[in-house]
Amino acid sequence: MPNADSPVDPLAKFINGDVSFWYRSIGLPERRPALPGDHEADVCIVGAGLTGLWTAYYLKREQPDLRITILEKEFAGFGASGRNGGWLSAELAGSRDAYASTHGRQGVIDLMRAMRAAVDDVIAVTKAEGIDADVAKDGLVQVARTRAQLGRMYDTVRYEQQWGAGPEDFVALTRDEMDERVRVAGALGGFFSPHCARVQPAKLVLGLAKAVEAAGVTILESTTVTRIEQGRAISDRGVVRAPIVLRCLEGFTASIEGQRRDWLPMNSSMVVTAPLTQEASDEIGWRGAEVLGDCAHGYMYAQRTDDNRIALGGRGIPYRYGSRTDTSGATQEWTVNALTELMHDMFPATSSVPIVHAWCGVLGVPRDWTATVDLDPVTGLGTAGGYVGSGLTTTNLAGRTLADLVLKRDTPLTRLPWVGRRVRRWEPEPLRWLGVQSMYVLYRMADRREAERDLATTSRIARVANMITGR
Repeated sequence: MPNADSPVDPLAKFINGDVSFWYRSIGLPERRPALPGDHEADVCIVGAGLTGLWTAYYLKREQPDLRITILEKEFAGFGASGRNGGWLSAELAGSRDAYASTHGRQGVIDLMRAMRAAVDDVIAVTKAEGIDADVAKDGLVQVARTRAQLGRMYDTVRYEQQWGAGPEDFVALTRDEMDERVRVAGALGGFFSPHCARVQPAKLVLGLAKAVEAAGVTILESTTVTRIEQGRAISDRGVVRAPIVLRCLEGFTASIEGQRRDWLPMNSSMVVTAPLTQEASDEIGWRGAEVLGDCAHGYMYAQRTDDNRIALGGRGIPYRYGSRTDTSGATQEWTVNALTELMHDMFPATSSVPIVHAWCGVLGVPRDWTATVDLDPVTGLGTAGGYVGSGLTTTNLAGRTLADLVLKRDTPLTRLPWVGRRVRRWEPEPLRWLGVQSMYVLYRMADRREAERDLATTSRIARVANMITGR
């Protein structure tokens, strides 16, 4: 018999993979038909994740008569769009200096403002389309658990203010102020940003796919695109011909012929608990829907779900040799153990609460770690991605921007500094495998050294890792 304060969890059996816990809690969707043969469209989108779906959504809203076809190897939302940590945040991957090098300081400020607005735009669409995705905008909390992390936290607040953030956009928190929001063992302080909402990502992407389909977009699943050329996407089911072909594959970009080195597919893993007992909830005190991150080099990300679980993620095996990607979302045993240990270390009260699911997903990383949106007006070939794990909101802004580019509109979005960026490709193997593996080994070493030696500043080991990877 369970204790009176222990909720009965219908999903208590441990599962590794099966796409993600987010789908396990609602069920996998029924497959849509595959491409029946050669086909014509005005716009062909390869990839039915959030980037492709948002692009189609805004294109149809602006020009309803467009014939839009989306091709998807698995099902809409199979990739990172349905596996991520559920952070609808204004965080944008990449170097502000890289963006500013082409568009100046004001261009970067405009991009950051557009990201903050995109958080509310996504929420507005969920309301307008009746998408119930457990959305709650209670902000983001980043915790510092060592002196070095605390120093980086204050540096982050100052850095954001240098790039146009107001005092209310990033607020430093004392240890007591951290505890008032969520009690993390060993917390020294943190910061809060209001520009973030918690979501259930699978509910969001499935709801958006239905809204797009209802608007007249054709989504064809179980169709593997192997090559993209000017005017056509070539698949195992036939060829789709269209004057505009958009590659919206993010971490799966390497699956397209000739594009294995364009964006590196980086893996990230997650675990989720059973619903917290009342005793654990009281000890942790996480009453709101703030999402939680930390200031470590091998960082973590977490949310308290709508049904009072803790879902926590971080890096497992960061990269598979040859830019290979997973199929079912299963992650390694040592990764599950490491994330479980981190869960228990940050939240000792969860030691008595079982882990019920582990999974992983793949995200796209350009060589300079900086996102891009692009459309060649001559060839009609376009793409968006390289979000480096910060894509839940970024996909919305990218989709709106791609739509404006397709419609040949000169708008504030098409003038943002991430539009039309070009970066060099990743190194051939085994160099890129060695580089990524070395980076995360060094980051883990840096985190350990900062904690064990109580360093007041960032370890030199982390700085070496940054130099190796160009972050």
